Amino acid sequence: MTGEEDDEHTSTTLMRDVENPPEPADDTAHAPSTSTSNSRQSKVSFDEYVLPTTAINTGNNNNNNNNNNNRRNNTALLKKKYRSIRHDISFSEENRKFNIKTLPLDMQRVYQQLAAAHGEEYGLVWIFSMRTAVELHRGWHMPLLTSRILQQIKQKFGLRTTWNLGVVKLIFRVDDGAYEIHRKVPYDYDSEFQDLYTKTAAALVGGKISVDEALMYQTEIREGKHTAKSGLLLQRKYPGRLLLYPWQASTCAIIFFGGGGRDAGVAAICGFVAGCLEWGISTIGGDFTILNDIIVGTSCGIIASLFYEYVATTFCLKSIFLGTLYWFFYGTAFVIGILEIISGELETGVTRFVGVMIKTFVLSLGATLGMSIILTNPYDVYYAQEDNCNRDTTFTQIWYARIIMYLLCSGAALAQYRFPLVNYWRGLLVQLAGYEVQYQLQGALRQEGHLDNAISNIGGAVAAVVVSEVIAWVVDNALYHYNARILFRNKKEEEETRVGAFFFNVTAFFVRWNHWFRLGKKDDYEILQLCDDKLRQQRTELYDTMHSREQITLSQREETLLLDAIISSEPVSTWSILMPAVYQLVPGSIIANLWFHTIFPPKPSVDPEAPPYAENVFSSLMVISTSLALGIIIGYNITRFAGLLLEHIFFPTKDDDTGLLKDDRKTVMAYDDPRERHEESLSHIPEEEEEEPRKTK
Repeated sequence: MTGEEDDEHTSTTLMRDVENPPEPADDTAHAPSTSTSNSRQSKVSFDEYVLPTTAINTGNNNNNNNNNNNRRNNTALLKKKYRSIRHDISFSEENRKFNIKTLPLDMQRVYQQLAAAHGEEYGLVWIFSMRTAVELHRGWHMPLLTSRILQQIKQKFGLRTTWNLGVVKLIFRVDDGAYEIHRKVPYDYDSEFQDLYTKTAAALVGGKISVDEALMYQTEIREGKHTAKSGLLLQRKYPGRLLLYPWQASTCAIIFFGGGGRDAGVAAICGFVAGCLEWGISTIGGDFTILNDIIVGTSCGIIASLFYEYVATTFCLKSIFLGTLYWFFYGTAFVIGILEIISGELETGVTRFVGVMIKTFVLSLGATLGMSIILTNPYDVYYAQEDNCNRDTTFTQIWYARIIMYLLCSGAALAQYRFPLVNYWRGLLVQLAGYEVQYQLQGALRQEGHLDNAISNIGGAVAAVVVSEVIAWVVDNALYHYNARILFRNKKEEEETRVGAFFFNVTAFFVRWNHWFRLGKKDDYEILQLCDDKLRQQRTELYDTMHSREQITLSQREETLLLDAIISSEPVSTWSILMPAVYQLVPGSIIANLWFHTIFPPKPSVDPEAPPYAENVFSSLMVISTSLALGIIIGYNITRFAGLLLEHIFFPTKDDDTGLLKDDRKTVMAYDDPRERHEESLSHIPEEEEEEPRKTK
């Protein structure tokens, strides 16, 4: 391992058990020997202790009252240099060893070769980096940010590895290309996993956990052990997840696509059927999953057409189609594709761009096929039903009703993204900020052409990024005080400020509140109880040289809780908060409108100079998606430079232990976010020059 060595994970004894200290020159600096045995005192390093500020009682050693008073006035006569709780626990090695046999066979073979050539830790770190990339990609993490995480792991541990993060296909090479592993990883939205895997990488690079612990924690994440039961039942597992489809379909039909209450009801039915179909298709698996989009789209077209044909001809079919299929549109991928093209990742960006267009076309084609099965003249019906849209203006003209409906729709999007329930307020604030800025700018400008669209979307994206950064900063600083208490990072109890005590009490209140209503993780509540009771008592006894305690003892379950607390204390991943807001801003429905009007081309305009309708839709699509991508980049740069400016004003920059200036380690769209919030962040890893390639056998 490169960098500063940390023996906290390899040593099974306490730091107190070191070689005999040299005899101090001053007699007054000797530790009293009447209260501890010679054998224990011989293990104590003089450098490990500092003298109390009050004078040592050198009077009559038989005066027990004086000795007891000294104990009460001073926590101990001799104090060990203060370190956080993880340094004082001897973790059981048998419980903290990652089982290589749980890996796929190809990864096992590469690991064995790397371990033989470079050591076990080298092989495990490479396995960790590959698994991090795969799981972040599966959770729809932005590839540009994933690459930065991998780059910093590579630099920290000196890995000789490269990677290629495609749209679906991932390639990993190690040992100067001597070994190469390919993975085909379909992506799905998962904000919670993005945050957890990012924090795990931060804790590993920061030296707070071992690579074995990091790999075991990754396995536990996949198994759902670090997800609240409420999230497992509602957002991750069927049949609970079926409730999300009608929720999103009905609200989107109203707020985005001009539908009314009756349209929302039909959209909810279509959404529920679409969810059941997707559940069944995913259960069957195999090549049958390729038909998911066409089957879902056809079912939506059939159900909506049945209501139009046999119930009433007053339904807005377009709002029903787009509201139902909103779940399946990958508009986010469209914006990310544009962003990748702007950033120079042409191959990935263009591939993603084309893939989203084709996927949306399949969904739209399925809906029109469903119409043709029920209706005798779907072309005329499609244009006739447009007159039924935008009739109910209750949720578009009344401002508070509009915001309420948008927040309901945004809540459905957060559930689709598997956002932790206890953190919904973060996502809703970011979504509302982006939407409201976009809406107000669009209404204020109203210019001919597409300039108003471009300005409003840039403004909305910038607002979403800035608000997400501010929320991440506030959350990190509030949780900093809470984690400092439960992980004993304050040097003394009295060093905790009133602000720190306030944030701890508020956070502890919500942890207990969430546990009471079964919304949060049970582990959060248990670690709070553990630190308040058992750890605090044993910690005090360990640091009291008048006490016989030699170590802090924890059960396997308690060790797991402490590891979870250490990883959870890492900074919040800004992208995991921002991504649902980008999803709400992106033009997935505009792509669908383009294909609907390609399948049902409008009649020629009376004006011979008017451009074709499809051309107008495609122009709007390009303007909106490109402006959103630019807004994200601009927003990240604004927060970065604003953070630098505020830091230079209020916290003058100085060299830290690595000898690097803090602002030298700030990067645009960096690992977690452009700010530097904590001392041991991943963005502290310096840029390193590329090493000369080694000869391979």
